[in-house]
Formats: sequence, structure tokens, C-alpha cells
Amino acid sequence: MLRLSEIKLPLDHSEADLSLAVAERLGLVEQDLLELTVFKRSYDARKKHNILLIYQVDVVLSEVNEKAVLEKFSSQPTVRIAPDTRYQFVAQAQPDFPAVEQQRPIIIGFGPCGLLAALLLAQMGLKPIVLERGAEVRQRTKDTWDLWRKGKLNTESNVQFGEGGAGTFSDGKLYSQVKDKRHLGRKVLEEFVKAGAPEEILVLSKPHIGTFKLVKMVETMRDEILRLGGEIRFGVKVEILHREAGSGDGAEGGADGGQVTAVTLNNGETLHSRHVVLAVGHSARDSFEMLLAEGVYIEAKPFSIGFRIEHPQTVIDKARFGEQAGHPILGAADYKLVHHCANGRSVYSFCMCPGGTVVAATSEEGRVVTNGMSQYSRNERNANAAIVVGITPEQDYPGDVLAGIDLQRDLESLAYQLGGENYCAPAQLVGDFMQNKPSTTLGSVEPSYQPGVNLGDLSKALPDFAVAAIREAIPAFDKKIKGFAMADALLTGVETRTSSPICIRRGKDFQSINTAGLYPAGEGAGYAGGILSAAIDGIKVAEALALDILNKSEEL
Repeated sequence: MLRLSEIKLPLDHSEADLSLAVAERLGLVEQDLLELTVFKRSYDARKKHNILLIYQVDVVLSEVNEKAVLEKFSSQPTVRIAPDTRYQFVAQAQPDFPAVEQQRPIIIGFGPCGLLAALLLAQMGLKPIVLERGAEVRQRTKDTWDLWRKGKLNTESNVQFGEGGAGTFSDGKLYSQVKDKRHLGRKVLEEFVKAGAPEEILVLSKPHIGTFKLVKMVETMRDEILRLGGEIRFGVKVEILHREAGSGDGAEGGADGGQVTAVTLNNGETLHSRHVVLAVGHSARDSFEMLLAEGVYIEAKPFSIGFRIEHPQTVIDKARFGEQAGHPILGAADYKLVHHCANGRSVYSFCMCPGGTVVAATSEEGRVVTNGMSQYSRNERNANAAIVVGITPEQDYPGDVLAGIDLQRDLESLAYQLGGENYCAPAQLVGDFMQNKPSTTLGSVEPSYQPGVNLGDLSKALPDFAVAAIREAIPAFDKKIKGFAMADALLTGVETRTSSPICIRRGKDFQSINTAGLYPAGEGAGYAGGILSAAIDGIKVAEALALDILNKSEEL
């Protein structure tokens, strides 16, 4: 089977046009195409008057034709043998696992990373035990709505904590920029489809699911883990990580912390295991504090801070698609923007949610944090995205490893105060923000954030350098997306949890560089940035753990 890329067709082409274009590309007739399957579809909207669909297709030819085509196009990467994207398990436990001297692996956290790690381990017969501090997804949804509707926060069950992780209350984006030579992302998408996701996510270049569909999918995948012998406990938090004494000569700056032996939970129970996956997410601040106190090697890392910006979705659609705005194939338009400022800072759009809402995403009392969310339909009135400024430990929060967390907390506490100390968020019209004057009345853009916004002056919500950088970036973004700087667009503060402020360093064996048996993984440990990349990392860690626990050796 061959894979052809860069097949370009008009937006409103017929089904027959695709097979004709493929045949013409190969110098064949349509009857020579024994089978044709769309592998991936994207679009090119750089010319709004001529938006094109771009296909990757898999084609089955006769043996003679395939050989001739490969010879003809040997120097062209757009025609090649289709790679084998089927997932192959690296190990399989015996039916009687755990046998004598074997222990079940433990997974801490049940977001995208922990979920896929648990699923893979269960599929390999390793019967994982999952520990999740939050609630199961249905109850978690109720708790989250209590914050949005009533201003009532549950610190253990919210947008950040609970079954499905932070990705459950998001746009549900399923694409990333990670290198994926083994096609692990395909395995993730296939598992999602098996769990109820639309099959089109296997084909679209930028697939998404949305919150409501994610909830049901997470439940289905949980049931599969349980069916395969896994165990999932909700409402439990790891408070102590037990280890054997180390030698004191750990790698890369960390004293050898020895071997993980057990974890003690907040209910006093101790579970013994020498293989623990740490998939706690980027907001598990108390867990980071515990791990650092226990001696696990942690480094500070860069992250970003800023605001959410809202525009009418129609403005973004028109700017990106012109007269084709609203076309059903194109859907709600997105954007990706970057600006390098005169002060040396970089400002960029993050987690853009077409046809979505800005949501309250705090997990700590007395703090306000924003995030973006959408449903599968992406049919809400506004588009929103984070507009954030990159910051670094060396320049902005030097010294303590957890200084980035302190900075996040300070900004979130300030946002809580500016919002009225009731979990409303501080907000300001873009026009007023650019003119450095407080907002007193809303314009044409209705805020989507719940429980509500408190208009005022957002220049007080971030450090001066960040405010200056965003003010410089907005007009620059307007040159790329006409209407981006519209006076009535709305800024809502603050966005502080773009990524984890720490990295729990691991080696090539995926274990902590100074704590054997501890597998830091996902966003919280600094190895992912979104649902798909976190899920892929969960698979990689599960594979490494399985090989170790079953005493096998394989290069991953």
C-alpha cells in the first residue's frame, strides 16, 4: 500500500474528484486504484479566496503498478510505502500476575497520562492500581459546575483534579508537535474512538472532541481498565513516598534517593510497590512540595503568564476564511500567533478555543485562574485564547525550585482580589487596556466566564514587563488576524497554568534520575503539553515500566 501526500483540491470538490486527482498524480487511470482511503485531511487557508483541502491518502495498487509507481517517484517524498501504524505491545504478563515477589504497579493521577498508562498496563496484564485524589468524572462535573454557577470551590474535585484530568474541561484538542516515530498518537486516537469518540478524529489534521464527549469516553476507558483487572480508587491522595536508603551518589545533582518501596495515602493506608507512575498534572502543588521534601530531584522550568482574550467567533472566521466563513467543512476558525517584543519577551496565543468559553480553573481557595473550554460543536458565540508571556526561572523567579509556584499563587491571589473575592475574574476591554484606563462597562462582547467578571484595570494583575509585552503584541496580532485589536474584545485574568513550573528529571529508562522505580510522566512532570502528548507519554512510561517489572530489555 502506498501513501500519497499533498493532494490538493478545492473546498467544494466532489467525492469522485479525489480518486481522479490520485490517479492523475500517479499517471494511472481510476480503475487501477484497487482501494483508496483518506488517512489525513487538512486545509490551506492562506489564500482566503482559494481555500484548499489537502489530503494524505492510502492507495492499494496491483503489485506491478505499485513497483512501477515507486520507481517513477523514488525521489519524491510525497509518494512512499505506507508506514505500519499498528501498535505492538512490548511485553505481556503471565495470567497469574502478580506472582511471588511481584507487585502491582501504582499510578498516581488519572488524567490523560495516567489514563493511558493504566490502560496500557492493564492491556499488558499488569493489573495497575490507580490513585486519584479527585472524584469520578460525573461527580467531578457537578463539583465543577458548583464553582461556575455558585462560586463554591471543592479543592479536591474541580477543573484540575479528578477523573480525566484538566483535559476533560478543555477544547479537547488531540494534536501535538511531539516526534512520534512509533505512531503512539495513533494508538491514543484509536483507543478514544473505541471509547466513543467520533471516527473523524483519525482523519482530521487538528481533531478535537470537547468536554461532553470526553466525559463519556473517560468512563468507558475506566470500565475497560477494571475489566482487565485494574483497580481505581477515587478521593485518595498520596502523602508519603517510601524508599529504601540510597547510596548518596545520585546522578546530575540529586542525591541517590534509593528505590521506591511504597506509598502512604491520606487515609493512613500503605500500598507496597517498586514501580510508581507519577502522573499528577501541572497543578498538584502539594504533591511537588511533598516530593521535594522527600528528596526527589526536581528542577524549576519556564512557563507563561497572561490573560484570556475573547472575540466574536464571526470576527475570527471572517479574518481567517473570508467569504468561506461558516463553511461546514471548515467549522469555527482557530489561530496561532507569536510576537517577539522589543523588551526581549515573547508573546503567543495558547490553547485557542474556537466557539468556546472561558472557564474558572482554580484548585486552591482564594485564587482565580482562567482556562478555555469548548464542546464538540464549537458553536458558542465567542472565540477565546490565552495571550501569554514566556517567563524563565533565571530571570523571573530565581532561587527556590518551587519559586514558580509561589509566583503563580501570588498572581492568582491578586486576581481573586481584583475580581471581588468571590471567584469572579477581573476583566477589561482591549481598547481600555491599550489606553491604560479602567473599564467600567462592557461592549459588544459578552463575557463567557462564570461565575462572572468584575471590570477594572488588568495592568495591576501582571508584572509590568508582561503588561507591556501584551500591549505591544495585540496590534501586531491584529495585522495577522483583522479585528484582533477591536476595542470591544475582552481580556479576562489570569492565565498562569499554561504548563508545569517544574520538571521532575528522568533518565532514558523513564525513571527519576535519583529515585529508582519512580516514573515521572505527563504535564505535571514537565514531559507533555496537552491531551495527546500527555497520553503518548503515558504509553511510553507504561512500556518502560512493563519491561522493567517483567525483567525484559528493549530499546524504546
